[in-house]
Amino acid sequence: MSKITAAITAVGAYVPDFVLSNKVLETMVDTNDEWITSRTGIKERRLLKDPDKGTSYLAINAAKDLIAKSGLDPKEIDLVVVATATPDLPVASTAVYVATEIGATNAFAYDLQAACSGFLYGMSTAAAYIESGRYKKVLVIGADKMSSIIDYTDRTTCIIFGDGAGAALFEPNHEGFGLQDEMLRSDGQGREFLKIDAGGSILPASAQTVADRKHFVHQDGKTVFKFAVSNMADISAEIMERNSLTNEDVDWLVPHQANMRIIDATANRMKLDDSKVLKNIQRYGNTTSATLPLLLSDFEKQLKKGDNLIFASFGGGFTWGSIYLKWAYNS
Repeated sequence: MSKITAAITAVGAYVPDFVLSNKVLETMVDTNDEWITSRTGIKERRLLKDPDKGTSYLAINAAKDLIAKSGLDPKEIDLVVVATATPDLPVASTAVYVATEIGATNAFAYDLQAACSGFLYGMSTAAAYIESGRYKKVLVIGADKMSSIIDYTDRTTCIIFGDGAGAALFEPNHEGFGLQDEMLRSDGQGREFLKIDAGGSILPASAQTVADRKHFVHQDGKTVFKFAVSNMADISAEIMERNSLTNEDVDWLVPHQANMRIIDATANRMKLDDSKVLKNIQRYGNTTSATLPLLLSDFEKQLKKGDNLIFASFGGGFTWGSIYLKWAYNS
């Protein structure tokens, strides 16, 4: 019997309708379109404005998009993993609710939190389940309502993040397509540089923490940028070397959309032509767990069966890594 690999067989996505452009941000904080574009590559981002809707709404719609396009019967899904840094509720799993709402009544489900590397870690999780032979259909969703934790008076963070969700279905493959290799890393020394101070077990929510605005994301931008550039670029080059891949062998780089300069540095380290680098940061900003699957959805029609894809991500915590995957279908 041939070796089982975990292949992506369908993708889906959802972004809210409301567009927050750089021009609008100019009226909210001390910044301007030229500065934001030159530093980040971002022109606009999408926000889920309805206060009664959370990350699950984004995830459900991304999953429904995948189901509609692929004709998948939700009852055949074995597992739903939702990678998110912004769950609906502190305790009840967002993934469990999502699975129920999309009709995946035979699936078990749970959330995965690895900040911006969440979907990348989710890919690894799905592959392990598929390769074990125990499960046949694993749905991994990256979804974040970052607007729920962003301080729109803080110009260091509000210009970067947006809301969105993407989904990918993983199934067994016997032709050698799918996930080939992975290199995942983490370093807890980095958690002080990108975090939310309050709301966890160290500093529970109180009137004082709310008054002190401690429930919003804060980051040391220079430190995070430095670590992201070096680690994301290095791990991507390392996985190429371990698999004897040249820049000619790599068809597509699928990089986390945090900052255009980080994306370019990673591509340069891999000696990849810009035409091989998937980018949509200018339209969505950094959607955290959703950036990688949103790329797959946006560029699905350009991906061909047998293409070599290198995924790369870096997130708070710190978390980072790279995955080498062979694309399994023509859309």
